[in-house]
Amino acid sequence: MTEPATPSRPISRAQLAAGEIWSINKPAGWTSFDVVNQLRSASRIAKVGHAGTLDPFATGVLVVCFARATKQVEQLMALEKEYEGVLELGVETDSHDVTGKILNTRPVPPLSAQQVEQALARYRGTILQKPPRFSALKQGGRRLYQLARAGQEIELAARPVTIHALELVACAPPLLTLRLRCSRGTYVRSLARDLGEDLGCGAHLKSLCRTRVGPYRLADSLTVAEFIKSLVD
Repeated sequence: MTEPATPSRPISRAQLAAGEIWSINKPAGWTSFDVVNQLRSASRIAKVGHAGTLDPFATGVLVVCFARATKQVEQLMALEKEYEGVLELGVETDSHDVTGKILNTRPVPPLSAQQVEQALARYRGTILQKPPRFSALKQGGRRLYQLARAGQEIELAARPVTIHALELVACAPPLLTLRLRCSRGTYVRSLARDLGEDLGCGAHLKSLCRTRVGPYRLADSLTVAEFIKSLVD
């Protein structure tokens, strides 16, 4: 696998055309394809792809491949990932995140960090997790989010995922801050949903930042603007 490109300047379009991988810090409000389209246009490289979608509300590491490096996308998508997310207890949404329609609100009981830690214990290791209805997974050739937006009932099977590490960073109900290291296919939105149920009040994911994908770290990532500014012929 190609090693991460270093955020040194300038960034040569000729080197990108030969095949490079860069870690980009995706801003909130952008889709992953928005980032790819911006970098494709600015770099003038026809073949650009990303290795692992981030939801529009999420921020952090988006691994972007140029030219021949796009052949490594599947391999890159299998890499371990790290996230930091903030959960809001007491509010459930249809997408299990802050962008969704509020379905229900419930009072948040008094919760100690010890009680939250006890609830988190069942999510460490290999678990069965049901994906969100609003996701890019396919069923019958259509994306789940397309079916959900059309109002279709969707039966989702739970899938095995592995959460290698799960840490309670801050406990200030109704907000909980979690840090986790997990396998491909893990949905932090689903973790928020399930943990909220365990705590008896429901929850949704208020914010999410992907801090690492394999060797690609947030601290070494460039913003879209920084990347474009550094391009030279």
